[in-house]
Amino acid sequence: MKIELGHQQIEIHVEYGPRKKLSIHIHPSGLVTVKAPNYTSDDVVIHTVRQHENKILKQLQAIEAARTSPKVREYEEEGKFLHLGRYCSLHELIETKGRTEEELQNDLKKFYFASCKKVVGERIKIYQKLLKVTPKSFIIEESRTKWGSCSSAKHLTFNYRLAMAPIEVIDYVVIHELCHLLHMNHDRSFWRLVGSVMKDYKEKEAFLARYGNAMTL
Repeated sequence: MKIELGHQQIEIHVEYGPRKKLSIHIHPSGLVTVKAPNYTSDDVVIHTVRQHENKILKQLQAIEAARTSPKVREYEEEGKFLHLGRYCSLHELIETKGRTEEELQNDLKKFYFASCKKVVGERIKIYQKLLKVTPKSFIIEESRTKWGSCSSAKHLTFNYRLAMAPIEVIDYVVIHELCHLLHMNHDRSFWRLVGSVMKDYKEKEAFLARYGNAMTL
C-alpha cells in the first residue's frame, strides 16, 4: 500500500492478524509496517497512518540521513550492526571480551556467513517444496554486486550480507534463485512464478535497491 505523506509516496507494509489494536512500526532500515486486526479496512489504515504523519516522516528522514552519511563502524561492545533487519549491539552477536579490533572484524564476518548459511538453508527447504524444485547445492560468498545467483548446473550462491536483511527480504532472494531453476531468464514466466509465491516481491526488490548499501561492514 502506498500513502502520500508530506508530498511523497511512502510504501506501507500491512500485516493483518488476530490482534485488538492497530500499531505502526518503523524498522531501522526504513521499512514502515502497520500491524492491524483482521478485516481492518484500508480507510482505517490510511487514517491512522496520516494521524502519525509527522512522527513517521521525522523517523524516515533520520534513517535516510544516517544511511547516506559516511559512517565509521565501531567495533566495540555497544557498536551497532544489522542482523535480520534490526540493529544489535556487537556483544549480542559475537564474543567481544579480550578481542582486538581486527579479531572482532573477522569474527563478525564469520558470524554473518554462518547465520546466512543457516537461515538460507532453512528457507530453501520451505520454498523448494512449494516450487517443487531441488538445487544441487548452495554456498555463501562475499559479493559487492549480487545478492544471489543460480548456475545452469543448479548450484545456488547467496551473499553473506543477506543475514543483515529482514527475513522476508531473505525469502525473496531465496525464491528468486529457486525460480531460476525453472526459468534461467528474467522473462514473463519467471516473474509470474515469483509472484505466485510472493505477491509483494517488488517491495522486497525496492528494499534491497534502497537500503542494500547500508547492509555492509
